[in-house]
Amino acid sequence: MKFAVLTDVHGNAAALSAVLKEIDRMGDVKRIYCLGDLVGIGPEHNEVLELVTKRQDMRTVSGNHDEAVLALIHGEKYPESYLHAKEHHQWVADTLDPEYVAWLEALPRTLRGSFSGSEAYFTHYAYRDEEALIGDEPLASAVDGTEESLPQLFEGEDATLICFGHHHPVQHIEADGVTYLNPGALGCQPTAVAPYAIVEKRSSGWDVELLEAPYDDTEFLKKYEERDVPSKALLRRLFHGDRK
Repeated sequence: MKFAVLTDVHGNAAALSAVLKEIDRMGDVKRIYCLGDLVGIGPEHNEVLELVTKRQDMRTVSGNHDEAVLALIHGEKYPESYLHAKEHHQWVADTLDPEYVAWLEALPRTLRGSFSGSEAYFTHYAYRDEEALIGDEPLASAVDGTEESLPQLFEGEDATLICFGHHHPVQHIEADGVTYLNPGALGCQPTAVAPYAIVEKRSSGWDVELLEAPYDDTEFLKKYEERDVPSKALLRRLFHGDRK
């Protein structure tokens, strides 16, 4: 069975729409795994959630931005390491359609799947403590994706495919019989392309195809101004290559 893996949409519905259209045109992708950070950074969080929640073939885990926004909505402890983003997260919380709050709350932090007898693990990132609230900084520190660092990061996980996001560059590493896959941040690239991956289990191992969907970002970028997104100039420079 072929399945798609995408992550870090970050409020970019234009990029997500382009990826979903490509996947749908393929016709043989049976499931989509979305690895969190649906909201935050981009101005289209409600549009992203509309796209995701209406699909029956998508399985989703929560990301740190999703949980940080929920913490503000519920008056819970906010993570100190994200204080620089608190004004932005508050804007997302204030403009989030209430119908999506319960859906975000119900997202698991991890998912597992069995494909032709081989186990796959899906998560936003490795956790120091999977039970800790986002305010207590549950995620492990981000590492560069190498043959040395990724097995250490996910030490103890027995799946032969480990899919994750959070760290925005593409990471595809084979180490000690395990395939580590981060398809790259779908919604945050210096050019108007949205990365994702198609995966299939074969007798020789996991077949991973890394793809990019081009998209028209004109209206997406305009919404930073139209919706008066906090720190919009900084966000565009850091996450979208300051493109016009």
